[in-house]
Amino acid sequence: MVVGIVRLGLHISDCQSLKEKRSIIKSLTQRLRNKFNAAIAEIADQDLWQKSTIGAAVIGNSTAHASSQLQSIIDFIEKQPMVLIITIETEIL
Repeated sequence: MVVGIVRLGLHISDCQSLKEKRSIIKSLTQRLRNKFNAAIAEIADQDLWQKSTIGAAVIGNSTAHASSQLQSIIDFIEKQPMVLIITIETEIL
C-alpha cells in the first residue's frame, strides 16, 4: 500500500472576507473529493482571508498511481480561476 500526500499553499484572489474565502475553499474541497475520491481538508490558515493551506491524501497500490493522482489534483486546482497555488509539498509513503 502506498500513500501519497500533498500540501498546497493557496492564494485566493479577489477575496474580501472570511465568509467568501470559506465558500470558495469549501466548494473546491468538495469538488476535489467528488472527482478524485481523495481525502481533502483545509489544514492551516483558516483565519486569513486571502490565504489557505489544503492537504490531500490518496491511497494506491503503486507509487506511480499515487503520484499520478496527486498531480491530477494539482492540475485541477491550477485550472481554477479564483485560486493560485503558491507552494506545493508532496510526499509518497
